[in-house]
Parts: sequence; structure tokens; C-alpha cells
Amino acid sequence: MNGFSFFKKRPDIEKHQNITVPHSGNAGSLSNSYYANLFAILAIAFIVIFAGIGLRDPWPADEPRFVEAAKEMVESGNWFFPLRGSELYPDKPPVFMWLMALLYKLTGSLSSTFMIPNAVAGLVMVWCVFDLAAKLWNVQTARNAAVLLLITPQFVIQAKAAQIDAMVACWITVSMYGLIRHFFVQPSPRWYLFSWACMAVGILTKGVGFLPVFVLIPIAVLHLTGRQRFEQQLKAKALLGPATMLGVLILWLLPVLYFSFFKDNPDYIAYRNNILLQQTAERYANPTGHLKPWHYFIVSVIPVLWFPLYFFLFNKENWKQIFKSPVIQAILVWVVCVVIFFSISPGKRGVYILPALPMLAMVMGALITQSGIPQWINRLFTGVAGIVTVAMAAATVLALFHARVLTKELGDNLLPFAVFFAVAALIWGGILWLRKFRLNLPVYGLALALTWLLYSTWGYTLLNPIRTPAKDIMADVSSIVGQDGELGMTRFKEQFLLFSSVPMTHFSYLSNVHEQDKNAWLWMKEGPNRFILAKNDGDIICFDTSKSQVMGFAHRREWILLDENSLLPECEPPKTIKRYQLTPEAIYQ
Repeated sequence: MNGFSFFKKRPDIEKHQNITVPHSGNAGSLSNSYYANLFAILAIAFIVIFAGIGLRDPWPADEPRFVEAAKEMVESGNWFFPLRGSELYPDKPPVFMWLMALLYKLTGSLSSTFMIPNAVAGLVMVWCVFDLAAKLWNVQTARNAAVLLLITPQFVIQAKAAQIDAMVACWITVSMYGLIRHFFVQPSPRWYLFSWACMAVGILTKGVGFLPVFVLIPIAVLHLTGRQRFEQQLKAKALLGPATMLGVLILWLLPVLYFSFFKDNPDYIAYRNNILLQQTAERYANPTGHLKPWHYFIVSVIPVLWFPLYFFLFNKENWKQIFKSPVIQAILVWVVCVVIFFSISPGKRGVYILPALPMLAMVMGALITQSGIPQWINRLFTGVAGIVTVAMAAATVLALFHARVLTKELGDNLLPFAVFFAVAALIWGGILWLRKFRLNLPVYGLALALTWLLYSTWGYTLLNPIRTPAKDIMADVSSIVGQDGELGMTRFKEQFLLFSSVPMTHFSYLSNVHEQDKNAWLWMKEGPNRFILAKNDGDIICFDTSKSQVMGFAHRREWILLDENSLLPECEPPKTIKRYQLTPEAIYQ
């Protein structure tokens, strides 16, 4: 077993402390002090997660969409319905965009704030794991659980991104915190009702916010089989939980229904149908994208992005603890339910199972505190560090020789990347050397933290021009269109809206691309000095693309500018004339 004191074996893991207010223990001992450990963990989490904020722009695929919606909330004054290019954005509920918009409103800067909501969500999840583990077991378990969460790749990746998944995972984690605290620490109707309210806010962030409900399945089994009884928890206000969730949802749902039924605007009807049906049940049962086999998460996601948590299950001592502990059983069953739930749907993305990660890290922290870490896992950490060192060294050589595998992704100026890869190789190789090729989990975590800091600072500045080519394209387009010209877009991506400094007209993102072409043709015929920026995907109608001007490549597509010389003499009229004009009050900055 691992002899490192940070993860030393504790014989009392099964003795739940059932404390409602964390005690600090011996103030002079880090291993016993709740607050000293918590502040140390949160300080490390803050440095790793917040590093790099303000150093990069929103990166595709999802970040520009949410940032643009937040920007338009502030500029339009329409906070209730998210907009994308002045058109209702029906793919996601508004909570995540509200938080971005609020920070933008308060600071006047999107670039400095758009990553903050998820960064704060990451800290909240770390606190939930730490505090709940301390209440269920002890402070050392809490520290171990929080460290495991911070070294799991998927958690840090999403906490440092401006995608919606970290935020919904935060609401789900807070809800799980309240439910587990109510059922397994000390009955608390307030935490129970708060958990259901958080589920509602999670649903208003992304539809899967109800996932904590699944933990009631193992709790019911424990109660009915007599493994652990919950009479007191079930007596008071049990049915008020679902009522609380419904009440919070109604606060948002009623205005949506009102606008869709009583306002003479088909966009609100389309928004209602899309957000309530197509983006929930229909998208789950019959998705049109991200189609993956049922075992996708087990084979392709968990092995890489949940490393090393699952390896602790390959230990007989840990399984003995699992069979003894009802709370560990309940949480593990819930994690399995979450993975199964998303595995059933044909549409899958790796981030979908993120909400299960914090609770799994907490359980693994409890297990290693009791049983320790086998030496073979420490050797595994050493092996992974060796692989990373060799990979970074190989990338350095490939960059110096301008290998095609790198130039197609990073461009021709690879010397800065060669130095970056060399520094990363030195970090991992140096730690291996200093530790005499014997890593344990804390040292492995240190190497990861240093790598995250390198990536979040220098890496951001190197990658930002590559990840945001729309920024340069829009600058060139704006210079061509000039102050007297007008710009329209078809087949657009949100990043082109975000980086535009000139007013733009588009023809409904949700419309068929040929309907967009027909509307664009009609719009250009109605006035002089008008241009259309479009993705050249080979099936543009109503325009002669051979007379277009190539503006560059962005997101693996060629983008072209069409002027009046590109208009074909005739074009079939669109079924419905749709035009949305975006006049940015301020350039993204």
C-alpha cells in the first residue's frame, strides 16, 4: 500500500461523523483541521481553474454561441429569451447565459468574464465534495476526495471552458449534496427542498438537471430491504420536494407559454416547441447528431477523461468497504444510473456524463482513505508520466521538422509550439527524475497542475489565433464592406456574429440553407452595395460562387464573400421572408 501520509489508511471511515457544522480539530495540524484543508484545496483549485481567464476568446464549438447570446441579452434588453443574431435561440434554457450576461452588464467586458461562471461552478463542486465527505467520514477523506476530483481530466477541462455542461453539473452536484446530507448525515427538510429547487435550476440550465432523482432508487431499495431505514427523512415534507421543483420551473414556463399563445409571433411558438419538445424528449430518443454506439462512454470517454478514478475499483479491500457502506452503494448506483441513462440515447457527447464525476470522486476518496493506494497504481502513475514525457518530446521534434500532422492543425509557425512542447516535456521528465521514477498520486497531481498552468497561460496565447479564425475574417470583411455597405450572412456560425463590428442581416439560422440563399438573393436585389458572407459548402443556389471572393478558411470550411456580380438573373422566391438584423452596440472585447 501507499505509504505517503496524504493518503494514509484510516480505520474509522465507516464511522459517519454526522456533524452539521465542520469542526477545525487541532488548529496546528493540517490533517485534522477542516478549514485549513478546505482553504488549501480551494486555493489550489482557484489557481488551476481561474488561470488564463482573459487570455483567450471564446472557442468553438459551443462557447461563441453562449457568449453571443449573453451579449445580445445585455444589448437588446431581452433577458428572458436568449437571442442569436436577434433571432430566438431555442436550443437551451437561459440560466447559463443569464450568468454570463450579468457579469458582462456589471463589468462591460466579455473577454474577461465569460469563463468565470463555470470557474465558480468548479469551485462550488469542489466545496460540495469536500464538505460532504467531511460530514460523512472525516477531514482526511474530504481532502483526498477533493484532490481526486481536481486531477480527473474531464472536471478541469469543463471548469475551464465556457460550455454549458459544467454549470448543469454544478447544480446537479449541489442537489446531490443536499439529498445525501438529508438522507445519510442528518435529516434536514431545508436541504431536501433546496435540492429539488436546484434540480429545477439545473433543468433551466440544461434539461438533464433532474438526474439527482435517480439517487432515490437505491435509497428506496435500502429502506425497503432494511439495510438502512429513513423513516424520519421520509416523514416531513417528502412530497414538497417535487412540488418545489415544479414551482421553480413554472416561474419560467408560464411566461414562455404566455408569449407563445398570446403574442402574434411565430418565433415564440417555434421557441416553445423546440425548447420543450425537440431539445428534450425528441433529442434524447431520436437525435440527429453525435450518434454513437451504446458503449461509447465506457470505451471511449471514461478510460481517458475519468482517469484514474475507476482503477480504485480494482481492489478487493475497496469492495469490502463498498459492501459495508449504504451511502457508498447509493452513490455508486446513482453514478451507474447516470451513465446508463445517457448510454441509452443514440446521441452522445463525452461531456454528458460529467455530472456523475464529483460524486464518484468523493466515493473514491473515501475508499483510498480506508484502504490506501496499491503500489501497482503508483507504478501506473509513473508509467503515464513517462508516456506524457515521451509524447511531449516527440511533439517537440515533429514541430521542429514541420510535420504535416501538426501543420494542418497548428499552422506553419511551429517554433513557438516546439518550445511549448519542450517545456511540457521538461515538467514531466524533471518530476520523474527528481522522484527517481517513483510517482504517487500527489506528485502526479502536481505535474498535472503545472501542466494546466502552462497550457492556461502560454498555451492560450498560442492557440487563440488558431481557434478564432473568424475574428480575422470578419475584420477583412468589414474593411471590404466599408461604412456605406451592408453585410448579410447565410450558413453562419455564431463566432462570426460575435466578432462582427458592422451591422449584419441573416435569414434565420434555423431555416433550410437553400431558404437562406433565396432570402439572401431577394435582400441583395433590394438595395445597392450589399454583400453576403457564406460558407462555401458546394450547394449554394441563386448565386454564382465562381464570382465570389475567398475570405479564408475557418473551422475547416472555406468562407466566401458574394457581391451583386454574383447574383444569378433569377431565383425561386422563398416560402417565407425571414430577416434578422443584428446591430452590435459594442465590439466584443
